Amino acid sequence: MSGQAISKIEKLCIDKNMRMTEQRRVIARVLSSAKDHPDVEEVYRRTAKIDQKISIATVYRTVRLFEEAGILERHDFRDGRARYELAESHHHDHLIDLETGNVIEFQSDEIERLQEKIAAELGFELVDHRLELYGSPKKG
Repeated sequence: MSGQAISKIEKLCIDKNMRMTEQRRVIARVLSSAKDHPDVEEVYRRTAKIDQKISIATVYRTVRLFEEAGILERHDFRDGRARYELAESHHHDHLIDLETGNVIEFQSDEIERLQEKIAAELGFELVDHRLELYGSPKKG
C-alpha cells in the first residue's frame, strides 16, 4: 500500500498522534473510501481483500479505537449491527430503507430550523442532535 495518497482517516490519526501500523493504515483506507455505512464484518471483508493477515479482532479493535478518538461515528440503524462512517464536520441526517437496509444521507435547512425552534420553545439551546428516518419505497 506504500506510495498511495494518505487517506482522510490516516490524516486524522496522525493529527491525533496515533500510532499507525500497516494494518491500521489498510483499515483506515478501507473506511475512508467507503461510500456506505459498513459494519465491522464488512470492513473486515474489504480489508481481507487487501491484506489477508488482518484478523477480524484487529478490525474490531481498530474501529473501536477510531470511534473512541472521535474519528468514526457509530450508528445503530435497527438492523442489529453497529455501522460506521467518518465523523465529519458537516451535519447530515439519514433515511434508512427498511427493505434493503440502504442508508440515504440528506440535509434539510428546514428540518434544522425546526429542531432549533422546538429546542428554544422548550427552553433549551440545541447542542447536538441525530435524526434517523425509517421508511419503505412508495409502491406505484
